[in-house]
Amino acid sequence: MGVLVLNASLEPLHTVSVPHAVRMLIREVAEIHEADAGTKFGHYPLPRVVRLVRYVVMKWRYSRPPSWTRRAVLKRDNHRCAYCGGPADTIDHVVPLSRGGARTSWLNTVACCGGSARSCNARKGNRLLSEAGMRLLVTPHVPTWAELCS
Repeated sequence: MGVLVLNASLEPLHTVSVPHAVRMLIREVAEIHEADAGTKFGHYPLPRVVRLVRYVVMKWRYSRPPSWTRRAVLKRDNHRCAYCGGPADTIDHVVPLSRGGARTSWLNTVACCGGSARSCNARKGNRLLSEAGMRLLVTPHVPTWAELCS
């Protein structure tokens, strides 16, 4: 379970482990913003969200978009398959790598259901959408930091 870390301005920064969050509380660089009632971690209530005491400047976050990762693609697409709308557990390249598609492009990857012979990932295979007779329910886009932190 991760603990969400908020900046002093209440904007989400990242998540940390519970022991890391408690160390932040001990060092007094953060305060508990939200905690599980009745559950304790040492002397502290089990934190779910902590807020930094001082504002951290995050110019780097606004100067470039988030880095591409498989986990981030799944989060961007809300763990829903871009072809059928069902639960997604993998990603698919809209333009296959063998056809010149980019491996780590936000605009060429979507969340997809996979793991069986009847999944959308298996149905599409190494073909273009038009060749497979499939269409996207969502348009791939570069997410904002807020999309990935929520």
